[in-house]
Amino acid sequence: MESKRQQKVGRQIQKDLGEIFQKDAQHLTSGFFVTITAVRVTPDLSIARAYLSFLPDRNKTIHLETIRENTRFIRQKLAERVRHQLRIVPHLQFYIDDTAEYAAKMDQLFADLVIPPAQPEDEEDTH
Repeated sequence: MESKRQQKVGRQIQKDLGEIFQKDAQHLTSGFFVTITAVRVTPDLSIARAYLSFLPDRNKTIHLETIRENTRFIRQKLAERVRHQLRIVPHLQFYIDDTAEYAAKMDQLFADLVIPPAQPEDEEDTH
């Protein structure tokens, strides 16, 4: 369970990373659109794990590697934005957010289920 401080810092970092990818890091995201779906911050606020979603959906691992290679640049841009709110800028870790794929897989599993109709209960068993 995250504390309110962790949640607040996570939301701020999520907002700032979104702006960074839109404005400052366009050269990293040429040809695809990045959405920061969630940011989880450790209790000591030293590490921020950002979960990313990509459109178009293909070559996600290549896009993620490009972003990971430029983590230092992204952290520097983040530091410029949060320098008055945070004493220490957290180290950034980027992951692919696969919740949409997981939800689609679960929906497909439920759609493929064959549930037989309920058997009518015998009226003789009631007392």
